[in-house]
Amino acid sequence: MHKSILAAVALTVGFSTSVMAQTVGVSWSNFQEERWKTDEKAIKEALEAAGATYISADAQASAAKQLTDIEALVAQGADALIILAMDKDAIAPAIEMAANEGIPVIGYDRLIEDPRAFYLTFDNKGVGRIIAEKVKEAQPEGNYAIIKGDKGDPNALFLLEGMMEVIGPDVEAGKIKVVCETFTDGWKPDNAQKNMEQCLTANNNQIDAVLAENDGMAGGVIAALQAQGLAGTVPVGGQDGDLAALNRVARGLQTVSVWKDSRQLGKKAAEIALELAKGTPMDQIEGAVKWSGGEKGVEMNAIFLAPTPITKDNLSVVIEAGHISKEQACEGAMEGVDGC
Repeated sequence: MHKSILAAVALTVGFSTSVMAQTVGVSWSNFQEERWKTDEKAIKEALEAAGATYISADAQASAAKQLTDIEALVAQGADALIILAMDKDAIAPAIEMAANEGIPVIGYDRLIEDPRAFYLTFDNKGVGRIIAEKVKEAQPEGNYAIIKGDKGDPNALFLLEGMMEVIGPDVEAGKIKVVCETFTDGWKPDNAQKNMEQCLTANNNQIDAVLAENDGMAGGVIAALQAQGLAGTVPVGGQDGDLAALNRVARGLQTVSVWKDSRQLGKKAAEIALELAKGTPMDQIEGAVKWSGGEKGVEMNAIFLAPTPITKDNLSVVIEAGHISKEQACEGAMEGVDGC
């Protein structure tokens, strides 16, 4: 196993592996999504600051390509892997290969339910709760549509669980009726738009609120609403803090974008990858907790970061953090938006 061989060589020549230059490979599921560019920048900066090398590959929303991508990253000498999995089950052979090579793996933002992978993400059930809470504040009853993410991504179900914790009692009481609930292939905005168009048609445009599981899909939802003259009147929730979504919040088209500071997540992933590459056990990573909330109940080492809801009342938070410029956030803003 190449990691153990490297360690032996390092000890022979009198050096510890902690001072050897490390290479971290990152496998992106679908780098086209705006969100991941921010993550990548944070990962790169943290690795460069530590004198480590960044290599990456984009699976372009193909689970099959992701497997060959990871093989290529290993062949290029990756000492640790950060994997944003396209499909929770299809990724299994890559985890097996990495384990056989002695290469540690971080399941980045999306669950890879394998004890050999370190799970790093935001509290996705918490994100779902926040989306539902903010939309429910704006529209406490009526016909709800839930536009879920890709069915191969566990996050889609974690988010749904959080949402149902908030609206479930009102659904049972008959105050809220979920008239549409659909998965969205690849989390793609155009697929979300089609789903929303079908939902509007099936319900004669009688949709009172929409819970979308990310900002890209919220954009697709709002495009469908705009075509029917409903944008700005139907509350829509999303997450990721996409720049376009934050501007939609300022313009009154989107109720909330739950900001998961990608810079924080990317930096943390790089730091953990370097620690694991040096041989630090997963359960000794600072801040790690034991977690077994996945579909299979597998106990894993994990870190969960806290998300921040962004609405018209606290838009200044992301502006002051430098995540978005005031000009970008506030273009076309309605009156009374915080920070504009």
